[in-house]
Amino acid sequence: MKITKRAKSLIGLITISAGVLAGCSSNNSSSQESSKKEVVNVYSARHYDVDKELYKEFEKDTGIKVNVIEGKAPELLERLKRESKDTQADVFITSDIANLYQAVDSDLTQNIESEIVEKNIPQNLRGENNEWIGLTKRARIIAYDKEKVSPEELSTYEDLTSDKWKNEILVRSSESTYNQSLLASFIELNGEDKAKAWSEGIVNNFARDPQGNDRDQVKAIAAGEGKLAIVNSYYIGKMVNSEDVEEQKAVEKVGVFFPENAHVNVSGVVLSKYSNNKENAIKFVEYMTEENVQKQFADANSEYPANPNVEPSELLKSWGEFTAQDINLTNVGKYNKRAVEIFNEVNWK
Repeated sequence: MKITKRAKSLIGLITISAGVLAGCSSNNSSSQESSKKEVVNVYSARHYDVDKELYKEFEKDTGIKVNVIEGKAPELLERLKRESKDTQADVFITSDIANLYQAVDSDLTQNIESEIVEKNIPQNLRGENNEWIGLTKRARIIAYDKEKVSPEELSTYEDLTSDKWKNEILVRSSESTYNQSLLASFIELNGEDKAKAWSEGIVNNFARDPQGNDRDQVKAIAAGEGKLAIVNSYYIGKMVNSEDVEEQKAVEKVGVFFPENAHVNVSGVVLSKYSNNKENAIKFVEYMTEENVQKQFADANSEYPANPNVEPSELLKSWGEFTAQDINLTNVGKYNKRAVEIFNEVNWK
């Protein structure tokens, strides 16, 4: 049969079209394969080597790639707000209930539904509906000059306002979320008036204007600038294990005292409201609450494990046992704003 030129042209067009369609199909398939790649995207305000090591172990165990974006908590919170529905974040890890609560209060999170998490982490270290999950604990303790102060002289946070500690208290600024949460816990337990009175008493007993971080308060004790400092327990541990000779010498001069009803805060995680990899994100949170992971995660940073089946490090055990505040940490987050206002009112710089 004789094929006309027009027929040949039609056949050519059909062939080209089929090739294009086949190519599109191939590209779509490739795109789908790429989108199915197992990942979890972590926004983290923690910057410790142990975190990165554990993420690698999670990748090996599950085949889920962990992508990490690091930053300071306020920066990452602002980024989450700005990105909104377009965020790539699946989970946000940070220290202090103040930051965790802000993520929840800003409607950036969703509840973590997991029997494993509920089994591993006690209710008092989780939000009411698992909107936040505690991963480690750290206590706000009193560090004291071992040459000038006997632990028998110490008792409560309230006692720090006594005249006997006039010009002897060292502490960081009111901008610290650690201090804000401590004061917020007093608002929750004792009401605003008593919390404000405590703040005024501490300001009256300042050894110097607040400055530096918790390590700097310990160094100031060693330098004789004050006898007592309010610091987070894990900083003491980090200084003990520090490669910095100055830090080692400074921390040798201080003792650790847990006040009655010690304030215990958390480092924790929330699940992004707009997570694109929710199943992987929950697997990631479950992994971080497992006993062997909790042991590594907490010990490396001198923190207390959130999983009660995991014992703290030998160093932390050497400091002795303590009684923590019986408190709803979510409410501590709620009172953060008022705590900041009180600090301003009493001129806690």
